[in-house]
Amino acid sequence: MTVRVVLADDQPLVRSALRMVINDAADLDVAGEASTGVEAIQLATDLQPDVVVMDIRMPGTDGIDATRAITGQPDAPRIVVLTTFDHDEYIYAALRAGASGFLVKDMALDDILTAIRVVAAGDALIAPSVTRRLIQEFASRPEPAPQPRPVVNGITERERELLTLVGRGLSNTEIAAEMFISVTTVKTYVTRLLAKLGARDRVHLVIIAYETGLVAPRT
Repeated sequence: MTVRVVLADDQPLVRSALRMVINDAADLDVAGEASTGVEAIQLATDLQPDVVVMDIRMPGTDGIDATRAITGQPDAPRIVVLTTFDHDEYIYAALRAGASGFLVKDMALDDILTAIRVVAAGDALIAPSVTRRLIQEFASRPEPAPQPRPVVNGITERERELLTLVGRGLSNTEIAAEMFISVTTVKTYVTRLLAKLGARDRVHLVIIAYETGLVAPRT
């Protein structure tokens, strides 16, 4: 199966380099290119790609707003944010907007290809150790207009326990040891939680665990 990718970046040289390396991969294909956030939103709607590789700083509608608009659509593609700027503010904003990955442009091209594949497969591009740091900071930052804390309904106590462990940033192997179940069973639970909670990926589950109070940021 070929992963169809849309490239959104206002720098033609960046798009050209990514296009060449992506099209050289047998399992990846560039379906379209956008130089603005508005174009990215339109291409995501028209082409229905699997992944959009999104720059943050673009004219007019930036990558964060474009990501938010795209992930709000039915059957939305996955978003990988690829930027020169790895400031925490951009990472938090990208996660809030619905991105499933966050990369910087000085990464090896092979690593970027791997990231596209990982995100296309439904996973998130944040390792457990990084997740702990980022999401703790993310969760401790108030929203501009605070809303009542949502409640997790429709899941079993066992699923709630697993969601809490995911929220703490544990890997599947660590969760299996904690709950005395197999890694395969952990994966099954995660798949069920994604479906029941309407979550995009594992990072979204972590965010849900924090926002619903199952896990509290460390002080």
